[in-house]
Amino acid sequence: MTLTLRSSAFHDGDSLPKRLTCEGEDRSPPLAWENLPEGTASLVLIIDDPDAPDPAAPRMVWDHWILYNLPPDCPGLDEGVTGAELPHGTGEGINSWGRTGYGGPCPPVGRHRYFHRLYALDIRLSPELGTPQKDDLLLAMDEHILAHAVLVGTYAAQTDHQGRT
Repeated sequence: MTLTLRSSAFHDGDSLPKRLTCEGEDRSPPLAWENLPEGTASLVLIIDDPDAPDPAAPRMVWDHWILYNLPPDCPGLDEGVTGAELPHGTGEGINSWGRTGYGGPCPPVGRHRYFHRLYALDIRLSPELGTPQKDDLLLAMDEHILAHAVLVGTYAAQTDHQGRT
């Protein structure tokens, strides 16, 4: 069986509900996963937007949420989960706002894609990573990925949000 990632708030390719964005409550999405491969020691979750700042001329990938060392016995995350509510031992990385935690979609122009990427790793990453940026986390994960799953949501802002994606 293949590692799967899903959300009760949206289906793959669908628009994200407003409550999960800066125009709503800015809540993290509810996520659930199953079919972890044998030998999974930890999970990594990265939510990012490769269409920043403008889908017609993207110049960067905007990181919305970075979590690592999620325990393999954790079946998912509730909507609106905070850092204090994450499973014990879960590490948080630095998003593109320069902080930990979830930052919801807030595109300045156009309809953006938000990739929710879940990785099953054969190790627990070192706590010495602290609060890594995505590139440092990806380097630490290199050669330890057993499987990955992707869930994509989209969003187009209703108002002008200069400087946010």
